[in-house]
Amino acid sequence: MPAVIALIVIAFVVFIVAAASVKIVHPYQQGIVEQLGKYKETSGPGLKMIFPVIQSLLKVDMREQVVDVPPQEVITKDNVTVTVDAVIYYEPTDAQRLVYNVANFIMAITKLAQTNLRNVIGEMTLDSALTSRDNVNTAIREVLDDATDKWGVRVVRVEIQRIDPPGDVMDAMHEQMKAERNRRAVVLEADGEREAAVTVAEGQKQRVILAAEAIKQEAILTAEGEAKAIEEVADAERYRLQTVADGEAAAVRSVYQAIHDGDPTPDLLAIKYLEALGTVADGRATKIFLPAEMSSTMGSLGAIAELFTGTPSDDEPAGVPTPVTGPTDADPAD
Repeated sequence: MPAVIALIVIAFVVFIVAAASVKIVHPYQQGIVEQLGKYKETSGPGLKMIFPVIQSLLKVDMREQVVDVPPQEVITKDNVTVTVDAVIYYEPTDAQRLVYNVANFIMAITKLAQTNLRNVIGEMTLDSALTSRDNVNTAIREVLDDATDKWGVRVVRVEIQRIDPPGDVMDAMHEQMKAERNRRAVVLEADGEREAAVTVAEGQKQRVILAAEAIKQEAILTAEGEAKAIEEVADAERYRLQTVADGEAAAVRSVYQAIHDGDPTPDLLAIKYLEALGTVADGRATKIFLPAEMSSTMGSLGAIAELFTGTPSDDEPAGVPTPVTGPTDADPAD
């Protein structure tokens, strides 16, 4: 019976030792293996066997995690006290340094974040802090990432959750916002009136320009019409004169051709000359200029006179007129 009890005890101890020696590391974990209190190795995911009492395995979660930074009061550059809180997202990169280089990582990074929040926001005015959260987030993340590098941690990002000014400052901000909105409304109304006035002025300007253009076009069209009419009248007058000239030229050619065809005698020409002289003298002129060469003409006149009187000279036979010679040069008679 004692032997059975001893076997049971031994089996129980073996079971306990075997259970303690088998460790399972999950895919999102890394194991820190220590032997007799000294770092031995970092094991990856899977089934791991250790020697109980001699060795130990510490599992480290390597997933990205978040730390909530408690709210704290921060004084801005323009002496306004605001309440600020934030969240930090970090990711372990080295399990060995995370375990051995910092005792309480959560508290360390929280205090470090609070200190840097005071430093960064303390250098900014309230308006800058409220409108430049991205700049605040970037500045704090860079500081924390540099500080936590030796802890085997990478700070992924930092987000400011709230920046709450005091109540009186909030009231003043509301009043300022209300005044700004009223100012914008007045400015927009003034801009609308100005735009309306400009539009009306532009419309009147365009109306005057169009009226002037219409008057100009009307004057141009009128002038063009008058010029066209004058041109047509001139063309008609030119055509009439050309036609009259052509007719007169044709009449002259006909008379000239008839004269040549009729072969007039000097006596007939002399009679026509006398008729022309009568026509010339039948006017208001007080002086009549006769051609200087009158010998042939006066001879013709003498022959015509004897022809009509019928008295031949003694030396010439009857029926033959005696030519009368006049002076070679005749002075103009009044």
